Amino acid sequence: MQLHDFKTLADSYTVFFFDAFGVLKNYKGLIDGVVDTFAYLRDRQKPVYILTNDASRSPQQLAESYWRLGLTDITPDMIISSGMLAREYLQLKVDHGTVAYLGTESSAHYIESADLHTISIGELTLENISEVNALVLLDDEGFDWNTDINKAVNLLRRRNIPVIVANTDVTYPVSKNRLAIAIGSIADMLESIVGKQFIRFGKPDAQLFMFAYERVQEVLPGISKRNILMVGDTLRSDIAGGNKFGLDTALVLTGNTAAHEAELRIQATGIIPTYVCESIQL
Repeated sequence: MQLHDFKTLADSYTVFFFDAFGVLKNYKGLIDGVVDTFAYLRDRQKPVYILTNDASRSPQQLAESYWRLGLTDITPDMIISSGMLAREYLQLKVDHGTVAYLGTESSAHYIESADLHTISIGELTLENISEVNALVLLDDEGFDWNTDINKAVNLLRRRNIPVIVANTDVTYPVSKNRLAIAIGSIADMLESIVGKQFIRFGKPDAQLFMFAYERVQEVLPGISKRNILMVGDTLRSDIAGGNKFGLDTALVLTGNTAAHEAELRIQATGIIPTYVCESIQL
């Protein structure tokens, strides 16, 4: 397996789509070299966007979390979250009533900005269940797993409403050797229980890439996909999604795909990145 120097890629492409966790940061903080790489791209006026399945916080809050780590080159307008797609769907398809959600109050930002009344599953009662016209699964925190997941099941048994999954990730790392269950796993479980098909947004589906591409077109009209590089650490979401959308892709070995197993995983999945890099360090 050939490893490529990321600096060569930084000089070869015009626009960069980065995954967040495993590419820019991990459970310990920023990954080595990220600050210098972003400064390098900024100085060369190369647009950068963060494509994330993280719908737990608003783009402003996500940007602030990078600032606290020392990466000040990220601004809210650079962050493309799957929560934005959930909001867009609600604006188009649910024009009145109440939207229930699983997640934190911060994650509910995406629903509130759609000018709909929101209610957490924890606040839901039999008296107000008839007002709910959609359920959005946003984050794995902010609710009582024992009672509120049961409430969600019973809501969906009684109400034929759309269910939007704003984060398709099934797990996320909390340390070097431990994973936690993400909202995508809860969505899979609920879908199996109630026997209904949910609406999912986030990588590897094309909608997030299209949303980001349209944002790029506003800045650089007519730019070709050939000039955009998608950089991620996960074959089945970042790389598969970028490949399907027609982008060149770079797999970095600082996150979900370890160096000693990268070649085996590529062979086993058939998901082939355009490049493989140790990291985005220049």
